[in-house]
This record gives sequence, C-alpha cells and structure tokens, in this order.
Amino acid sequence: MEKKDYLRSLSSVNDLIQAVYRSRKLGGGVPRELVTEASRVVIDGVREAILAARDEMSLENIRTDAEELVPLVEKEVEERMQWSLRRIINATGVVVHTNLGRSLLSGAALEALATAGSYYNNLEFKLEDGSRGSRQVHLGKLLCELTGAESALVVNNNAAAVLLALTALASGREVVVSRGQLIEIGGSFRLPDVMAQSGARLVEVGTTNKTYLEDYRRAITSETAMLMRAHPSNYRIMGFTSEAGIEELAGLAREYELVLLDDLGSGVYVDLSSRGLAYEPTVMRSLEEGAHLVCFSGDKLLGGPQAGIILGRKDLIDVLARHPLARALRVDKLTVAALEATLRHYLDPERAFSEIPTLAMLTADPDALRGRARKLAKKLAAQDDLEAEVIEDVSRAGGGALPMEDLPTWAVAVTSPSHSANLIEKGLREAETPVICRISDDRVILDMRTVSDDEVALIAEAFASIVSPDIPE
Repeated sequence: MEKKDYLRSLSSVNDLIQAVYRSRKLGGGVPRELVTEASRVVIDGVREAILAARDEMSLENIRTDAEELVPLVEKEVEERMQWSLRRIINATGVVVHTNLGRSLLSGAALEALATAGSYYNNLEFKLEDGSRGSRQVHLGKLLCELTGAESALVVNNNAAAVLLALTALASGREVVVSRGQLIEIGGSFRLPDVMAQSGARLVEVGTTNKTYLEDYRRAITSETAMLMRAHPSNYRIMGFTSEAGIEELAGLAREYELVLLDDLGSGVYVDLSSRGLAYEPTVMRSLEEGAHLVCFSGDKLLGGPQAGIILGRKDLIDVLARHPLARALRVDKLTVAALEATLRHYLDPERAFSEIPTLAMLTADPDALRGRARKLAKKLAAQDDLEAEVIEDVSRAGGGALPMEDLPTWAVAVTSPSHSANLIEKGLREAETPVICRISDDRVILDMRTVSDDEVALIAEAFASIVSPDIPE
C-alpha cells in the first residue's frame, strides 16, 4: 500500500468519536467537546505520521482503523482532564522547596481559606458602622501586636514589598547598598534590576567581603534617600569579612535624615537557635535596632501563604499605602485569611513550632524520622526487585533560608538489581501521586523530614506501580 492508500483508509473524526463511545471506557463526565477535540488531534497525528513515513515498513506500523485508534483518544482525553497543579510527595528533605510550593499551611490556615472562599466576608467592610474599610486592618493590628511595629502593610510577595518601598520613597534619588548584598534569588530576581525598575539609583559601597560604616558615610550626598540592607538569605560570604550592622546604619540614617530599609528575605519571627538551629535575625530585632522599615516573606520561614510583609514607622507605611503601586500589589481575601491564621499561631510561640508545618519539619524529632524511615524501608523491602536501607543523611531548610545549616535526618536509600536510579526516579515522578526524591550514588534517596506518616503508604504504592520485570531499561 502507498501513502495515498493509508490516507484513504484513515478513519474520519466522526467514526473515531463513535468508536470511543462504543468502548465505554471513558467516564460519563467527559465533555463531548473534549472527546471531539482529542479525536481530531489523534487523526491529525496519524495523518502526519503517514506523510512523514520514509518507507513501506514505517507505514505498516501505522494504525488507521477507528477501533485501533480508540486507546490514543482515551490517553489524550486523560491527559487533558488531568489537573495541572497537582499534589506531590516531597521526599527531597528540602523543607521550603520553592519549586514544590514552599511552605505547607497549618490546619487553622486551611480552615480559614475554606471559610473565606466559601462565604462572603468583611474584607473591606466595617461591621461597626457599615462603611467601607481596608483589607489591611485584618493583618495590621495583629502584626503590630506581635512585633511591636508602629504600622504594617501586606503585599503579594517580598519582591513586591522591596519594589514598593523603593518606588514610593526613593524614586529619582540614591539608595546606598553594600556590594556584598547585591543579591540574586530564584527566578533571576536581582536587586539592581528591581532598583532600576523603581526609579531609584543604586550606589554600591565597600567590597564584596568588607563594607564599613564609613563607606556608607562617604557615599551620602544631597541626592541620597535611603540606606538599605539586603539579608543574604540564600548564601554566605565566609572568612575575612565585615559588614555594618543595623544599629550602626540606623545611627547614620538618623544623622542624615535618611530612611533605613532592612530586607530580611525569608523572615523569622521566633528565635530558631532556641531549637538548635543556626541563629537568624528576627523581625523584632531588626526593628529594635533601629530599622525604619523591615520587609520579609510570609511564605518561607514564617510558614504562611505567599505574601510580602512591611513593618515600621507609621509615616513611612502611610506613604507606601497611598502609592498607586500598592493597589497593584495588594493581597486577596484568601491570602488575608491564611496569613491571619498563621500569625495567630505566633501568639503562643511554643505552640507555633508544632502547629506550623514549616517549623515542625525544621525541628522534627530525629527518633520520629528514623521510625518513619524504618516503616517505609520495611514496606519497600517486601516488594520484589527492591532493596531498601535506612540511612543517616542531611536535609536543607530551602527557600533561601539557613544556607549553611545541615539538618541531620533519616532517609531510605533504594536500589534495584534490574532498574537504575534514574529509571526509578522517573517512574516515581510520573506516578499517580508523584514522588519527588533525590539520587545519590545510583541510589534513590527518600528523606523522611518532608514526608508525613500518611504518605508512607502512598510512596510504597508508587514503587509497586513502577518497579516490575516488565519495565524496560
């Protein structure tokens, strides 16, 4: 048969649709429009394959009958019906994993989300007198109570917080920053680029590893509006180093009547060193040492939804709140609800460590992690063609936080005599509930710090579905 004969024998879209419905394999909830579109895609694909075939042998492998093409339509429909944003199991040990959704929300935050999304609320309505209110009041008072700040403003992320502060307070003027703090974080967010977008002019001082107070002083001119510190949250400069502290910069800012902005990045409310982790400067300490404005993320070490929180002097916060950019960067009712619930946990800092998933995972009991690892290893070792070993390993905080901190953890190392680690990793990633893991020395590593007890069985099911003698290398 020639190409024209195959094209002539190719099923019509309508015949293929009828064949799909005769097979009765698709659920009744699949829209007919979707079946129609999937059928067109399959027919077009077969037609292209026929035209692209180079020899008769290639043509013989192409199916054109409607009944034979039904599985292709079913697969196309299944892929189109699948949710794009899906639940996955994070077995990497990276607690605040930017690519995997960052911080998990607490039970209280999830309940607040459900309520805010299911019912009308007083987002911008004063129940006292029936007049229009501000969505910021739901978070501002609580933030000030927790931190001692004069005022607060919440926007949609910390990059937005920095951009708003620079635009509203320093556009057209100079902002002095140490060279060692010209950061780039995920998504190619570079401080110099944000500075340029704001209209402020960046003035670099000092060197990469050493910047003194006098470097700032010499850079101040009549055009200077702000001194800025950018916390190097996702890296550290080690060895022969020196940086001016917030207290020193605050004194210099007062002397020259400048604004001091402290970008804390991840943002920490509780002292993590009390739980054996490396010390990170807290929001309160920055304010106490004299920063006029402090900004940080709501969805990293704080453990809430994505947000950018700005705290500080009321007169400065008022300027930011009135700026037109503030409306473009404002948060919605779901963020307000989840963040309020998260912040309320900090009214009792001790309970926050158990109720906020990020803090709970960072400070997890090693014995609990080892017990979870043993449970999973036992389930996996019972499966054919798998070998599982409980090992000691190291987790990471992630999210641009605690970059030098090694978190001792317990993990399960999995090998198979028949399948490479890369093949297993791919299968886990493509499982019904995807499992994201690490590979080390041709072993699949599953870190229990970021795996919950109820996910152990799901991981075992994922392995069972992918590791079999039928899977080719």
